[in-house]
Amino acid sequence: MTLETPPLIATQAFTDAAAAVDRLEQIYQRNTKFLRDRFEAYTHGGAIPGRVRACYPFVRITTSSHARLDSRLAYGFVARPGVHETSVTRPDLFRNYYTEQIRLLIDNHGIPVEIGESSEPIPIHFAYRRDINIDASLGTNDDQVMTRLLRDVFDTPDLAAMDDAIADGTLVLPPDSPEPLALFRAQRVDYSLRRLYHYTGTDPDHFQNFVIFTNYQFYVDAFAQMCRQRLAAGEIGPEAFVEPGNVITRNARAGGGTTGTAPARMPQMPALHLVEPRDRGITLINIGTGPSNARNITDHVAVLRPHAWLMVGHCAGLRNTQRLGDYVLAHGYVREDHVLDRELPLFVPVPALAEIQVALEQAVGEITGLTGFELKRLMRTGTVASVDNRNWEISGPSVIQRLSQSRAVALDMESAAIAANGYRFRVPYGTLLCVSDKPLHGEIKLAGMASEFYRQRVGQHLEIGLRALERLKLQESERLHSRKLRSFAEVAFQ
Repeated sequence: MTLETPPLIATQAFTDAAAAVDRLEQIYQRNTKFLRDRFEAYTHGGAIPGRVRACYPFVRITTSSHARLDSRLAYGFVARPGVHETSVTRPDLFRNYYTEQIRLLIDNHGIPVEIGESSEPIPIHFAYRRDINIDASLGTNDDQVMTRLLRDVFDTPDLAAMDDAIADGTLVLPPDSPEPLALFRAQRVDYSLRRLYHYTGTDPDHFQNFVIFTNYQFYVDAFAQMCRQRLAAGEIGPEAFVEPGNVITRNARAGGGTTGTAPARMPQMPALHLVEPRDRGITLINIGTGPSNARNITDHVAVLRPHAWLMVGHCAGLRNTQRLGDYVLAHGYVREDHVLDRELPLFVPVPALAEIQVALEQAVGEITGLTGFELKRLMRTGTVASVDNRNWEISGPSVIQRLSQSRAVALDMESAAIAANGYRFRVPYGTLLCVSDKPLHGEIKLAGMASEFYRQRVGQHLEIGLRALERLKLQESERLHSRKLRSFAEVAFQ
C-alpha cells in the first residue's frame, strides 16, 4: 500500500529554547491537522488509496564530551556523550515545561538542540484533544468492521509500546539507538492525558504543579468551599477554580462568573483545580479507597511532571497513645499493597524526602500553634503500613505481628502506592494522615462519632496540606527535585 504523509519538515538546530518550542508546536499542529483532515474525509466516504501517517516532533541533543558538569544538578543535562532524543506531544500544554528543559540543556552543555520529525507515528485517536467520533457514514454499524477499516488506514495506539521501561530502568536499546531524553515518550504521554480526563472529569490543561491526593469526599467539599470563597473575595494569586465537567469559576478581580456544565454523574476520581499563573496552583483529587486507585491515578498524573504530590487522608492509628484526630507524618512505608511489586521491588527503599518532611511539619506547627515537644501531643512521625485488604483487622494474629515488627504507627491503603510511584517517577512526595479510628484498641468508626471527628479535623487537616504546598512553592525547583530521586544514568528532562 502507498503511504501518504505530510511533507517532511527539515531538522533544525536551535540555541534559543522559546524558538525551539515554537518549532515543536509548528510540527505538531501541522501533523495532527493533517491526520484530522484525512480522517474526517475518510469518515465521510472519501477514498484513501493507502495508509495515512504523520509523526510526533522530537527534541535531540548530541554531545561528545565527558566534561563533568555542576555536580549539584539533578536534571538538565545528559549523563554521558552520545545522541539523546525523545518524541514530544502537546507543545501547547507543555510549553513552559519544554522551554525550561531545553533551555537547561543549551545552557549546561553550551551546544544547540535539534528539533525535527520523529519516526514515532501519531495514533489517529491522539490527533484529537479528547475523543474521535467514528461516524456512521462509514457505511456499517458493525463496530468490528469499523475498527478494522480504521486500522487499515491510520495508526492506532500501540499499547504494547507504552510501557515505563525508561522510568523503571529496564529499557534495552538496540545498538546505535539514541538514548532517551525524557521518562515518557509521546504516545505514553498522550495515553495518560486521555485517562486523566476519563477518571477526573477535567481536561489536563487545568492540572496544576502541586497536587493533593485524598481518600475522603469531605476534603473535596472543604477544598471547593475554600476555593470559591477566595475567588469571590478577589484574592490576589488564584485565577480560577475548575471542577469536573470543566466548570470554571473566575476570580472576582477578573470579573467573576462561571462557565461550563457539571456532569450528570461524577467521574470515578473527581479533580478540583485552584489555577494560578504558570500552573503554580493546587490540584486536589479524591482517589477513593484502595491501592489500585492510588497507583492508577499517579501513573497518569506523573506525565504532567508535577513539582510535588502529597497524600492527605485518613488512617487507622496503631498505638494506644494516639487519639482520634492526631496526625501522622510518614517517614517510611510498609508496602503490603502489592500494586507496584514488579515495577519497584520491595528491596527498593522509599525514603522520606527532607524538603517535604520539613514543609509538612512546619505547616502543622503553624496551623495548630504548637511547636517543639508540644507538637508531639498532636503529631507522630513514623512508619505507615499500606495494605490491600480493607478488613485487615480481622485477618488473624500474623497481620498484627508484622505490623508490630515494622514499628508502624498508622495504617491505610493508599499512601505507600502514592509515595512509591512518586519515587519511581521522580516526583517529590509526602504523606500526612489523620487518625480516624483505632480498631486494634476498640475504637472503631461509628456514624455519630465519625461526623464529630470529621467536623473538627477535616478543615484543619486540609489547611495544613495547603500550607505545606505553599511552603514548597517557595523552594527552588533544583532543590525540590533533588538528586535523591535520580538513578545512575538519568534522562535529562526533570
